Amino acid sequence: MDIVYPYIPLQRYVQGVKSPSQLSEPAALEAIAEDLAERMKPGWLYIFGPGSTTHTIAAQLGFEKTLLGVDAALDSKIVAADASESDLLRLLESGKPAEIIVTPIGGQGCIFGRGNQQISPAVIRKVGRAHVHVVNAPEKIQALGGQPLWSDTGDRAVDEMLSGYMPVITGYKESVMYKVTV
Repeated sequence: MDIVYPYIPLQRYVQGVKSPSQLSEPAALEAIAEDLAERMKPGWLYIFGPGSTTHTIAAQLGFEKTLLGVDAALDSKIVAADASESDLLRLLESGKPAEIIVTPIGGQGCIFGRGNQQISPAVIRKVGRAHVHVVNAPEKIQALGGQPLWSDTGDRAVDEMLSGYMPVITGYKESVMYKVTV
């Protein structure tokens, strides 16, 4: 004799997979700023790329950053506002360790070469790939629809150095690995 068990829908007994709720863009940028504040070290030079994302993050960190310029901060103070490539190279000659904080151009995914030429191949080489931090709100990353980030510095060797997977900081202690191409 076969035993027949009644059909019981599984979802009544197994909880569904949870996914984090999306923060609003301002809340996400505040969370990114908090993450960066914990990472920042005294005596390090921080080069902020242009754009509203980095502008908002810098404001959260207490810096008066220009909206469309590249700015450099040291020990919580802007040391070069709307800096040129030569300004950045002069600051890097001091031998202080440095990091670059950039955001992709909205909707395009370009991290270097379009709108931030001041962060030149020479600047990127001196700072090094390991000290480049890409930041972006989660919804802006999702808006790329999976298309990779890319670099167009005009120096093929630097663009190739930047290619591969890079973490993109999307919140407090949150990041996604994202592909960067030439």
